[in-house]
Amino acid sequence: MTVIRPYGDTTGDGRVQLSFTLPVPFGDATERARAEGAALQLAAKMGLEPAMVVHAKGMGPDFTYFIVYGRVSHLVDLSQVTVAEREFPLLPANEINLRIRSALGRKLVVLGACIGTDAHTVGIDAILNVKGHAGEKGLEYYREMRVVNLGSQVLVPDLVARARAEHADAVLVSQVVTQKDAHLSNARELSAAFRAAYPGETAAYPAGVAAGSGARPVLVVGGPRFDPAMAGQLGVDRVFSRGTTPGEVASFLVHALAPQPAAAGQPEGSTSGAGA
Repeated sequence: MTVIRPYGDTTGDGRVQLSFTLPVPFGDATERARAEGAALQLAAKMGLEPAMVVHAKGMGPDFTYFIVYGRVSHLVDLSQVTVAEREFPLLPANEINLRIRSALGRKLVVLGACIGTDAHTVGIDAILNVKGHAGEKGLEYYREMRVVNLGSQVLVPDLVARARAEHADAVLVSQVVTQKDAHLSNARELSAAFRAAYPGETAAYPAGVAAGSGARPVLVVGGPRFDPAMAGQLGVDRVFSRGTTPGEVASFLVHALAPQPAAAGQPEGSTSGAGA
């Protein structure tokens, strides 16, 4: 089946549930009736027919939160869904360490931070701290990586200066705050600042660049509201979204900064199973 409908009570019934907030009061009976009528009007314009308000609650004196349940007639064509495939293999820790040591001859320096007003460090800590996330150790676990975690609310100019001071190979930025698309504007500010600080320099592709050579660090941003396909629009080298694990980030950094030379008859990026 390539064409499907939403599922609610029975297969193919097209039932969906959505939530939203309207700037209408939810006070006395008349105001509540008007608020629910406004919610149903919006639901109808969105294609839910019939629709019902299954939950409504005032949020302060001037706003109401709604949950609406209804049926849509729209179909989903799975054959038209495109998925960005990962272009690098997931590598075990010993292979990552071996690749870094062989290609760089030194530790790979990773700088991590939350920039702007973002104070949510859970994401960046899950990737960087040795305790890791989802059963995987963070980047601090890799003996061939040197990790510098700057924490939260780091100003972009300070991040650039620290990246220069640490001779960073990669800069990882986590963004959770998304009001008014702050994560997008912050990512663009990050990209512009690093390109201004490293004029004429591309990211360190391929690897083997000596520390302090002036090559721009690989820029990686991540957060639950990012679309991985937006890397080019944001001016960064990689975007990771929700569900990303430390091992996936580590494998990307090796792919970007310590590529394995392709042997005769062996495609680049394949592994031989060698341990560290």
